[in-house]
Amino acid sequence: MASQDWFEKDFYAILGVPSDADDKTIKSTYRKLAREWHPDSKPGDTAAEKKFKEIGEAYAVLSDSEQRKQYDAVRAMSRGGARFTAGGPGAGGGAGFEDLFAQMFGGGGGGGGTRFTTSGGQGINIEDLLGGFGGGGGQYAGGSPFGATRGPRKGRDVEARTTIDFTQAATGDTVTLQTPEGGRITTRIPAGVKDGQKIRLRGKGMPGDPGAPNGDLMLVVSVRPHPVFDRDGNNLTVDLPVTFAEAALGATVTVPTLDGGTVRVKVAPGTPSGRVLRVKGRGIQTKNGTGDLLAKVNVVVPQRLSDKAREAVEALAAEEDGADPRAELLQRARE
Repeated sequence: MASQDWFEKDFYAILGVPSDADDKTIKSTYRKLAREWHPDSKPGDTAAEKKFKEIGEAYAVLSDSEQRKQYDAVRAMSRGGARFTAGGPGAGGGAGFEDLFAQMFGGGGGGGGTRFTTSGGQGINIEDLLGGFGGGGGQYAGGSPFGATRGPRKGRDVEARTTIDFTQAATGDTVTLQTPEGGRITTRIPAGVKDGQKIRLRGKGMPGDPGAPNGDLMLVVSVRPHPVFDRDGNNLTVDLPVTFAEAALGATVTVPTLDGGTVRVKVAPGTPSGRVLRVKGRGIQTKNGTGDLLAKVNVVVPQRLSDKAREAVEALAAEEDGADPRAELLQRARE
């Protein structure tokens, strides 16, 4: 922001706060005004747009402790309540601007450490003050410290959160957000977004200085769990219950898909519980590729048996008499 703006504009008056307002007051007042004058709430109103920019400009300066200190010093100067005093021996009550410039640019006259003094008697190093206008280091643009600029500052980044369903995260969706100023932003959530992922919305943050871009909005996405499906990278996972008979004899069974449909998969004879059946291309589709649907077999043990079913199971047990499925486990445990 050019220092000339600081001479001409009363940022306290723009926000409607006293010059001794604390940070909390400035922030709350800014938010209230930003909601009131946001262009989205007054479409086509150029005066509202101008007012909104002025409010953002004022807040950018007054919310920054260093800039606010410099701005207060400039305001004191513009009210005529300041005097320049040179630190050299024999200096009079008030030195001219030529003495000040000579000090700043290494000329003779005043001694080192020329200071700017307000009517209240508090000293501020003029080199630090004007160096701040020009970006520090005593470098001044355009040959004059009072015409120097530090460059318009980009607006601040802000963070927002949204919670979406599992299906919305997998397939992508459009959501509407409310900004801190009371406005609304509609944005597209890309397919395949993960729980906790951050999405950068460029230019949707706080307003920058005039001529500078807005900050960005960092959107943190939370994803609600699905009652059936889970996620492993871009693969969808699902637990698939099958009966003992289907697992032992083999079968073709129905598996649900995320879009509400179904696919048929083959369970080979003798399939154990825990085996994963893969359905290609039915996972989460992203710009980097599409995952698969992984169905994990879960053999269901019946809780109740009819007399006929019990007889069949007992016959099977008799056929397997002497077979110990735990023999290998016990052997490996002893190794």
